[in-house]
Amino acid sequence: MARGVSVVTATYCERENIRPLVERVRGALEGFEHEVIVVDDTSPDGTYEEAARWADRVLLMRRAGQTRCLLEGIRAARYPVVVTLDADLENPPELIPALLEAFEGRGADLLVASRTVIPRASERFASATLGRIVGVRDVFSNFRVYRRDLFAGYRLRLGETFGGELLAHAWLSGFKIAEYLYEPPPRRAKPRIGGSLKANARIAKATLKLLAWIAANRLLARERGKKSLVGGGARPV
Repeated sequence: MARGVSVVTATYCERENIRPLVERVRGALEGFEHEVIVVDDTSPDGTYEEAARWADRVLLMRRAGQTRCLLEGIRAARYPVVVTLDADLENPPELIPALLEAFEGRGADLLVASRTVIPRASERFASATLGRIVGVRDVFSNFRVYRRDLFAGYRLRLGETFGGELLAHAWLSGFKIAEYLYEPPPRRAKPRIGGSLKANARIAKATLKLLAWIAANRLLARERGKKSLVGGGARPV
């Protein structure tokens, strides 16, 4: 495995989960150099203050959304390999060593831990469409391992996509993406993204934005490819 790893989680109203999350991460990485970074999106329940007691570093964002919080956490990482996971304990921290081993063993730039069972209809739609393009079945899983430098100088373009833009950017940029399958624990009663109807609508919207963005980049790449026959081309961004 890498010499050290930064573990990043984005939070909103996760006060009760902070201590068990950090303790489980530290238990999983016992004897291995690591840090835990919590990026809190101005939670009104005291998540920031609780995280300051248990994490190595805490960043405070102003209603930035999950994707931007994850990106800022990755950029703040001390180590060149970064694990991201949800704070709600639905991503088992005990799997982190196995993810790191798979990440290094496959020579990946990004590894996605995909659930074997994807619960929401909108997530299954994303798997059948966007997932087939990028080669990952669980598009909106943020249980991932990144090389920190994947996003050097990158600026988010699509607003909130629940981490989807980070995956799409890696694919469009030609980075190597790998996948690790795991059986997920039961979902919590009140997920951060909202109830069933609201969550499905928000995920469907994010999926359509990502599909449109990838299609636009593909079209641009073809046009630049044609021009390269006479004057040189460039890779899509």
